[in-house]
Amino acid sequence: MSITPAAPDTDPCAVLAAIAHRDGIPAAFTHLTTTLAARRRWHALFDARLLEARHRLSLPLSGDLAAAPPEARAALEAASLVACREVGWPLVEEGRVAAGWMYLRAAVEPAEMGAALTRLVERLDAPGSGDDPAADEALQEVIHVALWEGVDPPLGLRLLLARSGTCNTITAYEQAVSRLPAVRQQPSARLLVEHLHEQVARALAGDLARRGVVADDTPPAGDAPINALLAAADGLTDGSIHVDVSHLQSVLRIARVCTDRPTVTRAWDLAGYACRLPAEVVYAGEAPFEQVGEASRHFFGAQLGHDADTAVAFFRRAALEAKVAEAGSLPADVLVLLLWRLGRPAEALHAALDRPADDGMPSVLSATGMLPTLVELGTAAGDHITLQAACRRHGDEITFMASLAAAAGGHGRAAGPGIAPVSESN
Repeated sequence: MSITPAAPDTDPCAVLAAIAHRDGIPAAFTHLTTTLAARRRWHALFDARLLEARHRLSLPLSGDLAAAPPEARAALEAASLVACREVGWPLVEEGRVAAGWMYLRAAVEPAEMGAALTRLVERLDAPGSGDDPAADEALQEVIHVALWEGVDPPLGLRLLLARSGTCNTITAYEQAVSRLPAVRQQPSARLLVEHLHEQVARALAGDLARRGVVADDTPPAGDAPINALLAAADGLTDGSIHVDVSHLQSVLRIARVCTDRPTVTRAWDLAGYACRLPAEVVYAGEAPFEQVGEASRHFFGAQLGHDADTAVAFFRRAALEAKVAEAGSLPADVLVLLLWRLGRPAEALHAALDRPADDGMPSVLSATGMLPTLVELGTAAGDHITLQAACRRHGDEITFMASLAAAAGGHGRAAGPGIAPVSESN
């Protein structure tokens, strides 16, 4: 069986051969890349761009380049990044997000990709878009790239929340977001707190309206409607439940990373709701949040100016009990974090120096940057003497040197993210 060649005017290979013969190889490459782009053959265009760059740089057209001059390899790498952007952006624009990100991950900043994904979502989710399988597939790819590739976790979580519900979204947060630096967790945590707060407020308002406790048109909006609704119902001590309790406890834990007042207010409001739940439906949290509602109400309330001294005493007692029982560093970490957020760095420094040493690995609060460093604490407290004395006792030369530099006018963050407690192992 023989293959009948296409007519010269319709055979792209014949056209390329004719151009190369008449105008040279560079002109043939120009024709090839132009026509591939016009036909939206993006993967082929990328291959053609690399081949074109190798030819232009007088490099082997295939095979390993280990023996090539370093400047030529660098030029080829630069050409590759240009090609990645040239083919990646059109793929994203067409909704082929995963394929586009395959090229763009090496060539663009996540924020730039996140902005493009936001524009794509606005187009795909526009009113009247209807049930479009292709659009739904594209949105699923947006979720994967935004959330699991870390490009824009809040965008991925928002889409997941709308499509898969609260439970799956909380699980995704725990798996994909919770180990990110605290500042990158915060937008996603705010999203979950706001969502659950609205969910509880609406359910509670609806229940109380049916009971005739509040008017049917009582709006659940606002920073703290839950406490107001509960107050209208004299605490609502009948054991009724308006939310999945596991979701509530998870979101209260997630909310600890947030520092903005609206989110802390909503979290404090949710903690107040948790305090009224029947004991049999609440599972014990990790110390010092065994009683999740009570401890969370202290933690968030203190940051809003509600009985801060009582809250500090609560967490100081929990830290001491954990230290005596050798029960880990989380209670001490929470005490340090709360004192720091309350603007009490001298107390926070002493609490940090008194916390148990980490067993080889930094604690979660430290690793994610929620806690200030010892040098930050010493600088804020104006007390490098106490810190340096502790470093001398424990042979911690690194923190000692960082403290010396900070005291001499260096940057207070010189010791890096998270607390690095003085210990014999340093």
